[in-house]
Amino acid sequence: MLEARLQTQQRSSQNGQETSLWSSGFGMKLEAVTPFLGKYRPFVGRCCQTCTPKSWESLFHRSIMDLGFCNVILVKEENTRFRGWLVRRLCYFLWSLEQHIPPCQDAPQKIVESTGVQNVIPGRAPGGAGAGQVPSHVKREVQRILGHIQAPPRPFLLRLFSWALLRVLNCFFLNVQLHKGQMKMVHKAAQAGSPLVLLSTHKSLLDGILLPFVLLSQGLGVLRVAWDPHTCSPTLRALLKKLGGLFLPPEASLSLDSSEGVLARAVVHAAVEQLLVSGQPLLIFLEEPPGAQGPRLSALGQTWLGLVVQAVQVGVVPDAMLVPVAITYDLVPDAPRDTYHASAPLGLWTGALAVLRSLRGWGCSRRACVRVHLAQPFSLHEYIINARSCWGSRQTLEQLLQPIVLGQCTVVPDTEKEQEWTPVTGPLLALKEEDQLLVRRLSRHVLNASTASSAVMSTAIMATLLLFKHQKLLGEFSWLTEETLLRGFDVGFSGQLQCLVQHALSLLRPHVALLRVQQGDLLVVLRPGPGLTHLARLSSELLPAFLSEAVGACAVRALLAGRVLPEGPWELQGIELLSQNQLYHQILLLMHLLPQDLLLLQPCQSSYCYCQDVLDRLIQCGLLVAEETPGSRPACDTRRQRLSAKLLWKPSGDFTDSDSDDFEEAEGRYFRLSQQSRCPDFFLFLCRLLSPLLKAFAQAATFLHQGQLPDTESGYAEQLFRFLEATAQEEGFFEYVDPNLAISAVWTFRDLGVLQQTPSPAGPMLHLSRTFASRENQEKLEQFIRQFICG
Repeated sequence: MLEARLQTQQRSSQNGQETSLWSSGFGMKLEAVTPFLGKYRPFVGRCCQTCTPKSWESLFHRSIMDLGFCNVILVKEENTRFRGWLVRRLCYFLWSLEQHIPPCQDAPQKIVESTGVQNVIPGRAPGGAGAGQVPSHVKREVQRILGHIQAPPRPFLLRLFSWALLRVLNCFFLNVQLHKGQMKMVHKAAQAGSPLVLLSTHKSLLDGILLPFVLLSQGLGVLRVAWDPHTCSPTLRALLKKLGGLFLPPEASLSLDSSEGVLARAVVHAAVEQLLVSGQPLLIFLEEPPGAQGPRLSALGQTWLGLVVQAVQVGVVPDAMLVPVAITYDLVPDAPRDTYHASAPLGLWTGALAVLRSLRGWGCSRRACVRVHLAQPFSLHEYIINARSCWGSRQTLEQLLQPIVLGQCTVVPDTEKEQEWTPVTGPLLALKEEDQLLVRRLSRHVLNASTASSAVMSTAIMATLLLFKHQKLLGEFSWLTEETLLRGFDVGFSGQLQCLVQHALSLLRPHVALLRVQQGDLLVVLRPGPGLTHLARLSSELLPAFLSEAVGACAVRALLAGRVLPEGPWELQGIELLSQNQLYHQILLLMHLLPQDLLLLQPCQSSYCYCQDVLDRLIQCGLLVAEETPGSRPACDTRRQRLSAKLLWKPSGDFTDSDSDDFEEAEGRYFRLSQQSRCPDFFLFLCRLLSPLLKAFAQAATFLHQGQLPDTESGYAEQLFRFLEATAQEEGFFEYVDPNLAISAVWTFRDLGVLQQTPSPAGPMLHLSRTFASRENQEKLEQFIRQFICG
């Protein structure tokens, strides 16, 4: 049972006294929370200056900070062209009729006559057709495949659906906020003449319906959404296609030498090319659907993105503007518990019943807030030209970490980790290996931008405080909000502090118990069990804001593990000198151990640059202070020695071996842990942000001698998950009881060479490698992981 005291504001009308709200550790009176630092709001979502410098400069709206937010589901009489008492009652219907829906015919005849389809037709028609003619049976086959992909959007159905959706969204959510400045940037990019391709995160099944509604209301037209055909029934697919949906035909995933697969892929290519030429905006989800067990990056999303990249490379369209998109919820509306794991796809009536149950179950007291984020658009053509110059050498995780885990080596290569968990399927297989790598790197780059532009919601901050801080919630809620803003991340809330805390607790009410105690205080008690896992998932939304500091804190923890006792006093740990090279070494080890799906490092950033960024953040937040050793240059002396032998500067993004010079210069730099009063708690807070994942990895190392091998990946992951559940019941630590963490541990151990795959009639089977068959090496692996965990 974890406890946190909620200090409530009391006002006495009899004696006029008022209890102040004080922020923990700062001695500053805060009664309201604003998403500003002074007069300025943190701007998020700038594109990469290394890969797209021209877009970084030209597509930025300079007065974006002066523009506010609009609530897209707040439709009143003023949003229509009419006035009067009847308009106030029919404003939703009138608003939907006034939405501009441009004609967007799919031109099936142009797709049949496209060059790619025409090149495939001779192989499908061995004879009987004249030159330039399409045989009737081949034309019917092309039209059948095209009918599976798309259908012309129906304006009347779109208006009717928008009216119904507007009413449903007002029942689900308090507001759906969109920044006007971000929208103005997207409009400016659309006016350049290039088609818009929106690449989004995927937090809910509502995303594919909510985002087209938001952009239609802002005048961008009908958004074509790339849906997963396996999650929808035929009836639901037919409806979504009439609303602008796109579906990949099943024949497109056939082998490269299959004639049906070749024709299907040619039709898909032609359909995407025609869509881009017509200028219709396209929405692609780069993340797997919520609740899906597996890699974070979507194989289907990479397939659609690969089609867009290939269309630009062959010159069908000169360029396309990519827009990273993110959508964040206070709390995702309840969905059927078996929706994501059922073998049957989601049907139309099943979805309608789920909406009705959610409307009845949520009520007005649990309505949440939503934020839609549109990052700065950038040119795909510019990225393709510049991105290849940033590619360096790559090594597998087994080559990077296994010798260090076993004590055979101490040097960590400063190279990129080769770790691709998302399978290459469908039309992406037909691309060259270099182009496949380009698409994968672009996906990570855009997903990094989308994650960085996402606002942190009040429920994520509250869940983090309940799990990791356990102190006065009002003071620490404002403290954590300020720390988030200081790191350049936006927050999706503002208002009176007490109201914000009460709103977050009301949304988390199924997982906490609120008890009134003396003097009007509230005691917040976490309910043990699976609810802690849900809170851990919510708190993970805050991790991107503190990820660099969390990696650095765990690296410092590993560095001190062999010197002082972990439970020793903070003053004793602060005596130890930490050299910069040692810190780099531990940061690199942890960076390679953590999955790429978690770190989402920009492909244009070298390992050394990431280590330096982590160290800079530890210094900026006050955890590390520079220590000047006798005989060394002062830390404030930035001048270079031997200027004739070295340049005064190096270009940003230089990933050659010259980076090793900076490692040599770092030999004489030392640091200590700061002795400020707030540092021990903040250090523990940062370490605990990564503890669910690291503890799952450590338990997976413990489970190696208990697991039943050989087994399939899914079977062994299920074994590990049951072990995590049993261990959590004994330890009372439920945060790592997550199927996705179990799968990440299995895949990481496979990449590390702990588990090996062998083919079998039942599919690939996992077995323990010879190197880690001994208990001694298993213990070395567990000790290597546990050095980063702070108890």
